[in-house]
Amino acid sequence: MPSPRPPRRFLFSHPAHFIALGGGSGLSPVAPGTVGTLWGWLAFLVLQLWLAPAALGWVVAAALPLGWWACTVAARHMGVADPGSIVWDEIAAIWLVLWLAMPMGFWGQLVAFGLFRYFDAAKPGPVAWADRLFKGFGWKGGLGIMLDDLVAAFCTLLVIALWRHFTG
Repeated sequence: MPSPRPPRRFLFSHPAHFIALGGGSGLSPVAPGTVGTLWGWLAFLVLQLWLAPAALGWVVAAALPLGWWACTVAARHMGVADPGSIVWDEIAAIWLVLWLAMPMGFWGQLVAFGLFRYFDAAKPGPVAWADRLFKGFGWKGGLGIMLDDLVAAFCTLLVIALWRHFTG
């Protein structure tokens, strides 16, 4: 059973809530993880207009500890170990995928998006292991929220690398 969505006022009651819920994208009544990933993809494309790849890398690097903190706080305040409305993990992970896999056109980005969503939702092998590794509240729970998406990002990047190797 999916965790209940928090009320809209929760989004603005603490900066960590706004970050963890992806600026509100996690409040989507349907597929909040997918909506959060789409928001992350769009945000990445906008950031790419203003930032050089190295600066974008620093943003991606900062998004990880920021997300760990925000996810820890928001989950604790919601009283749910890994709420579906927390989508910063998807946002940071798709940023990592796109930053490392670029340059690629729209179709390549769409494939990266689809692969990431598959690995994140289906949780095959190592993603399921990472999802089970850290559960609960506190720093460990926030890390657990982020970790399975980072493993899903790694799996996505591995498939992209193999595809490029065998087709290029």
